[in-house]
Amino acid sequence: MITFENVTKTYGDKRAVDNLSMTIEDGQIFSFLGPNGAGKTTSIKLMTGIVAPDSGTIKLDGIDIAKDPMEAKRRFGFVPDTFDMYERLTGRDYLRFMGDIYGVGKEQRKAHIEKYLSLFSLEDAYDQQIRSYSHGMKQKLAIIGALMHDPSIWILDEPMVGLDPQSVFMLKEEMRAHADKGRTVFFSTHVLDVAERLCDQIGIIKQGQLIAKGTLEQLRGEGDGTLEELFLELVEKGE
Repeated sequence: MITFENVTKTYGDKRAVDNLSMTIEDGQIFSFLGPNGAGKTTSIKLMTGIVAPDSGTIKLDGIDIAKDPMEAKRRFGFVPDTFDMYERLTGRDYLRFMGDIYGVGKEQRKAHIEKYLSLFSLEDAYDQQIRSYSHGMKQKLAIIGALMHDPSIWILDEPMVGLDPQSVFMLKEEMRAHADKGRTVFFSTHVLDVAERLCDQIGIIKQGQLIAKGTLEQLRGEGDGTLEELFLELVEKGE
């Protein structure tokens, strides 16, 4: 479960996140949508402890990330929209490093790596230096590393950018399986048809404020439009 309680973050005179309150329940895939500059990435940085809020509280599985950051961070795996890696490491070295950070045991580590290397077709690149990887291969490696410790919460910022169609399909299957275990998947995306087909709940943010949250049916009300049509209608209101 993820909970935001009256969270605000300001950069200079711009309020990037404005009194944001929302709860993402266990067992759900939650898609966080919004136009560029709406506050999506700032919300994720707040949730993961990369930046601190000016006010408000964020809890992950009931743990306040400001009061107990180490325990809260053990609860999630995070795949950012951009990533910096130690590119002179091989894929093997990188995943060993991630396993050590999270204290993952030998058998769990081995099973995880074998499963995801096969799933994302990275076996042949495992012992190559990361600097030889394409963007999509780095994205796959980042996903494998972030999920090494089998966290209860997955936080994914534009996770499908750069992935080939087969890998996108596999990732969506894994996200669904994770939520079906009673865990939480939070991801941001600009690909609205993916969000429409995959997600249990949708949140839309605009100018730092949550303007809509619910299932697609709840957001539609009496209408029957697509998520794209609904999104455009909501974000353009008042502009």
